[in-house]
Amino acid sequence: MKLLSVLSFAVLLAVSTAASAAETRCGWLQNPTPGNYWLTDKDATWTLMSQGEESRDEVMENLPSFDEKQYVATNGYYGYGCACLSVDVDKADERIVRTYSGKILPLSRCEADTSLSKPE
Repeated sequence: MKLLSVLSFAVLLAVSTAASAAETRCGWLQNPTPGNYWLTDKDATWTLMSQGEESRDEVMENLPSFDEKQYVATNGYYGYGCACLSVDVDKADERIVRTYSGKILPLSRCEADTSLSKPE
């Protein structure tokens, strides 16, 4: 019975650790040209997708939509805004591998963050 309790606890711990893998990353969410998406935060520029790659639903389907007041168009429909994303990342490759949810923030939030460089 004691072994069963230990195994149950180990399984529960593994499930809760996997469930808490998501990180919140906030910064400039950029789509400067077709097929290119990345998020620049205080730690890195995280690639969501690069032109020529096949779109990955696990990354792209839960991105928030910008309204025109919180979006800077720099190239026709393309541009950037400020957002927080709940994501899984591959730190070694600086890639976002899954997006769980996202929230648009006022542009002023990223503009005031001294750890962020303004997108070009």
